[in-house]
Amino acid sequence: MEGFRAKLRVATTVILALWMGIAALYSLLKPISNGCVMTYMYPTYIPISSTEGASSSARYALYLYHEGWKKIDFEEHLKQLNGVPVLFIPGNAGSYKQVRSLAAESDRAYQGGPLEHSFYQEASLTSEEGGVNIDASIFHSSNQYTRKLDWFAVDLEGEHSAMDGQILEEHAEYVVYAIHRILDQYRESQDAREREGAATSGSLPKSVILVGHSVGGFVARAAIIHPLLRKSAVETVLTLSSPHQSPPLALQPSLGNYFARVNDEWRKGYEAHTTPTGHRVSNSRLSHVVVVSISAGYHDYQVRSKIESLDGIVPPTHGFMISSTGMKNVWLSMEHQAILWCNQLVVQVSHTLLSLIDSRTGQPFLDTRQRLAMFSRMLRSGTPQSFNWMMQSHLFHQSTPASIKDAKDATGSQAPSSSSCPSTVQWSAEGLDKDLYIQTATVTVLAMDGKRRWLDIQKLGANGKDHFIFVTNLAPCTGVRIHLWPEKGKSTTDLPGSKRILEVTSKMVHIPSRAAPRQLEPGSQTEQAPPSAVFQLGPEDMRGFRFLTISVAPTPTISGRPPPAVSMAVGQFFNPQEGEREFSPQSMLLSAYSPKDLFLKEDHPLVFNLTFAISLGLLPITLSLRTASCGIQNSGFANEEAGDIEHSRLCKMRCFPPVALAWDPTSGLYVFPTLFSETIIIDSSPALWSYSQGSEKTIVVLLVDPHCSYKTSVSVSITAAASRFLLLYGSQIAGLSVAVVFFALMRQAYAWDYYLPMPSMLTVVEYNLQMPFPFLLLAILPILVSLFHSFLMSQPFTPIMSFAVVSLICYVLANGVIALLILVSQLVFYVTATAHVFIKTRWEVWEGNFCFAFLLWFVNLSSSFFSLKVVRVIRANHLLVTALAAITLVCFVHPALGLIVILLSHAFCCHTSLSSHAWRKELYDYNTNNNGRSKLRYTRERRFNPNLPLDDCSSSSPDSSKTFGDTQLEIFHHRHGLLILHLLASLMFVPSLMAWFQRISMGHSFPWFLDSVLCIGVILHGTVISKPEYNYLVSFPGILGQELRLNSIYLLAGYYSFLSGLALAPYRVFYAMAAIGVISLASKIIKEKYGKGEPRFGGRKHSHRH
Repeated sequence: MEGFRAKLRVATTVILALWMGIAALYSLLKPISNGCVMTYMYPTYIPISSTEGASSSARYALYLYHEGWKKIDFEEHLKQLNGVPVLFIPGNAGSYKQVRSLAAESDRAYQGGPLEHSFYQEASLTSEEGGVNIDASIFHSSNQYTRKLDWFAVDLEGEHSAMDGQILEEHAEYVVYAIHRILDQYRESQDAREREGAATSGSLPKSVILVGHSVGGFVARAAIIHPLLRKSAVETVLTLSSPHQSPPLALQPSLGNYFARVNDEWRKGYEAHTTPTGHRVSNSRLSHVVVVSISAGYHDYQVRSKIESLDGIVPPTHGFMISSTGMKNVWLSMEHQAILWCNQLVVQVSHTLLSLIDSRTGQPFLDTRQRLAMFSRMLRSGTPQSFNWMMQSHLFHQSTPASIKDAKDATGSQAPSSSSCPSTVQWSAEGLDKDLYIQTATVTVLAMDGKRRWLDIQKLGANGKDHFIFVTNLAPCTGVRIHLWPEKGKSTTDLPGSKRILEVTSKMVHIPSRAAPRQLEPGSQTEQAPPSAVFQLGPEDMRGFRFLTISVAPTPTISGRPPPAVSMAVGQFFNPQEGEREFSPQSMLLSAYSPKDLFLKEDHPLVFNLTFAISLGLLPITLSLRTASCGIQNSGFANEEAGDIEHSRLCKMRCFPPVALAWDPTSGLYVFPTLFSETIIIDSSPALWSYSQGSEKTIVVLLVDPHCSYKTSVSVSITAAASRFLLLYGSQIAGLSVAVVFFALMRQAYAWDYYLPMPSMLTVVEYNLQMPFPFLLLAILPILVSLFHSFLMSQPFTPIMSFAVVSLICYVLANGVIALLILVSQLVFYVTATAHVFIKTRWEVWEGNFCFAFLLWFVNLSSSFFSLKVVRVIRANHLLVTALAAITLVCFVHPALGLIVILLSHAFCCHTSLSSHAWRKELYDYNTNNNGRSKLRYTRERRFNPNLPLDDCSSSSPDSSKTFGDTQLEIFHHRHGLLILHLLASLMFVPSLMAWFQRISMGHSFPWFLDSVLCIGVILHGTVISKPEYNYLVSFPGILGQELRLNSIYLLAGYYSFLSGLALAPYRVFYAMAAIGVISLASKIIKEKYGKGEPRFGGRKHSHRH
């Protein structure tokens, strides 16, 4: 019964791993509609000549982009070079031609001028980012940009830089050269103009703006800390979907180590030099560098927002990360490559870079705070970074009151302030038709009627409804204006209350909205327009005021533009507690099979806070809203289905489309406009060892029209959840898979030490899943160690329950992956061994056939070759030759090739041992049936392959009770375990091997020293511990009289690999593999020194078997 349960556990893990992989693959391969508009251009690429003696300049190239369809003279164009240099660095397998979208839109932006100014609330730097005492004059741009951008691009031959650390370092070296070459080119161009007598204006650029895509963004940061880079040659870096925290595939040790080294240099670069007494000696090395990282959001499957974050690398005063989903005028998530051509994002980035240029100098602002403030203003939206309605911030305390005389006209003619409309935008007193006094908590605007609506805060805000929210598609200032009026006899300032009011119009924040429905003919009814702005007030903001007025502009506006086809605005005083809805972990999990329904009755709160206990970055939900009623009692249609359709159409005319907003502390804001049925995903990273505060749960703010009732359905999307899980925790599962193999090898070594039968890999995986032990010992203990480490290092404490549950799920999936790998490899070996034995047993029947006689002649000829002295020496030292060949490939060619040699050695030994076991079993069966011909059959076997090197794949087990076949089966189990371990090691180097194959024709370079050393340790492990009895070689005096044997070392290696997986650094498992190899070699040398074959510190332990 216990054996059945063990097999059931393994089958469950395998099925779970297969289901997870298939569901994730289905979700990842499903077509995506990102909403991006294609960018068009007329590109021309001008090569920049290389200087003599430049390293790697022969391999790579530098180009200058020119936009235009007319043919130009390259030399003359270079002479006129006088813009601001920008260098584009492509990413993994990228092309220098990918610069075309950014460069083309930058050229159009320079010619067309700055974006049209709106009066929505603008984003600003926080106090943590140094957003105090910023010169506001930098934001007052003219109608034309000061200087254009000159876009350069490096041609890195499309190399796979994300797969190999050595390629990254070479790219960084060339980027340093390219930066110097660009700055020198400007000097050469100016000198050429002076020689021709042409007028020169403006100063030469002293720095280059770097724009990097994907790994190109990391290459830009690596170039900045390069020792050969000129001082202040780079002061601004913009990265697009670039990994910063770690590689996207953290599998190669040198790649992970290079990332860690560059990030460590950046942390040190921002540290100011001080004396022992604490006085500042000089500024930090990178004090002038500003870095902004733009993430592509949840549709980017290659690089997640978590590793694009700059937290812990760049201080908030010098950089930030923003997701394209919360980026002003973009609001979209896109694929990894689409971020380069998505027109909405490319246009915003182009205007942002042009806005960095100081009109006085013609070069980017020297002050880092000014550059960071401009990035914040141009990229961030003014939408609040959280939606906690119970704890509103004091938004309007710095606004300037206006006179009551002007307030009657709603002109807002007051001193300029952050929340008031400019004096150029005002309505005349005759423009407003009349005043309306609202008696209900909900106010509605259906047209630009030129009326002012008065809301009594004290009356309408009673009974706990002390919050106010307003959504509209009318533009602030030009379409609608909002004022707060003081209560009579009281004052908010030192002046009498009857003389002051407060305008708060520009506190409206812009949100994305889809196109408003068109009118088929003037005056015809259409669907309600989606809101494009949100305005909120808390009790602290309205304290001291009695009335709130909403003034709507008349149809002819001062801007001269036609009004929107459909105008809408809905405001409401509400109680936040009435809109609170919580979804527990249990209800979320159950909703995957039975959707959870909510019914929102008419006159419900306009805003709902949906709190999900599990982050939607881990369990995305499908949120559906269907209108149930909108004040229409009876449709009057005979056909019920047709009546429902008409009823839905009428409700869409009355109520605005729902909008959902979500926010994550790492990736920022997500807005889902016109929401009727959509999967809500955020790119968060919950339940990780490197914890992000607030990422364990998600709050979704739902804006729904209170005039309609809705049937709301919430269900977890299983396929989206599977894909998100693998994207978030794929690296963790990779590290835990190696830990599973180490735990399996531990059980095998333990069995050999105690004279127990050597279990198969599948058997030990079954045993390690046994509850409560050893599963809890192997899985729970590393999790507790990681939590204790966080406590000692004073790191943010991750939520224990979610972290433990996700880590255990990853461990179970890792067991499923390894079990599947074991089953597949074991099936292959059994099939090949069976085929081998089948051919042997049929040899006698086929021997008379001419074709097989020829084959026998060939076998005899090969036997004579194997009898040569050189071949016999090599065969006698098979392991030594294999190790030397593998080490040579590791040191001089590529580590993956050396590991493949060891894999082939393991595979050959596994096949030989299993074939011998099957052949002996066949002989035994044949002897039982036909004893007279057994001797002949054995003779045939030796003649079939008399030179089979069984010595390297045999065992000298002292257990005389075991038959030769049983011993061969134990050898198979032992080498099979080593094969699985080293197969994982080889697979981790496959991406680097692909990059190496691409570079074969470009010249040879030796592997990194770290990779070679670690792989040599792996090779030593595979050769020194090649037989089960060699387990005795590793034994040291332990603690309390207990020896530290190989099974204990495997256990420690498994724990270390487990922790490496939890840290999302699976490449560190190579340190454990190499350490075991070095320990094995050292133990063998010590034991041979003190007596050949005799254990130094103890031999195999004895136990009685009953």
